[in-house]
Amino acid sequence: MHILEHDVEFLEEDRDCSYFNEERSDIRYRYIHKCTKEDYQNMLEHGWRRFGKMHFVPECKGCTKCISMRIDVKNYKFSRSEKRVFKKNLDIKLYIQAPTLTLDHLRLYDKYHYHMSQKKDWNYSPIEPSEYDRSYVQGKDEFTKEFLYVKDKKLVGVALVDMLPNSISSIYCFYDHDFEDLSIGKFSILAQIKIAKELNIPYIYLGYWIKDHFSMGYKEAYTPFEILKNRVSLEEETIWEKYKK
Repeated sequence: MHILEHDVEFLEEDRDCSYFNEERSDIRYRYIHKCTKEDYQNMLEHGWRRFGKMHFVPECKGCTKCISMRIDVKNYKFSRSEKRVFKKNLDIKLYIQAPTLTLDHLRLYDKYHYHMSQKKDWNYSPIEPSEYDRSYVQGKDEFTKEFLYVKDKKLVGVALVDMLPNSISSIYCFYDHDFEDLSIGKFSILAQIKIAKELNIPYIYLGYWIKDHFSMGYKEAYTPFEILKNRVSLEEETIWEKYKK
């Protein structure tokens, strides 16, 4: 297989929307063989996301339902219910390391997505090791991490996270629904907020938020947060504003 060693940019137009059956989407992609921290920070601030070496941003015509958001870490205060989530997970061991690929990763990923196919009608097919590697392991740099959540020596959750000096980007998270009472998905975000506070990192980028959406609406719970008000090129100034209900 030929491996790209140079940057490529292209626009995929009129594709099926991942979130709304009645909508079409236009996505700009940029394959970056080696992305610097400075360029990546700028892309995050402009609403770009990353899987592996492929970065992307929506440029949908006539639709702006996908809103880029970032948690205001400094002003975030853990609620009583969130403190209870921390307490429930006291015996969870958290390991932070460079992304890896193991059979446990693949089994947990498939188990999570099969559950979500039953619960939220997600499309499901077992992931190939090469696909997991391409999406979550390739493109790793010193800022690319995986958070492994382990209970009684069993892998129960994985969060893919980029940690930059001025931001954390939450890329993806999957976990074992057999431990649903632990709220591992929520615990993962709260753990990232706690770490960001300790490291004086001002923002956590949670990707795209769609208000009241069955899969994306949950992000509104992590307030205060800011939203990106304009879609501009990487050379232009962005406008981020505090979200008000």
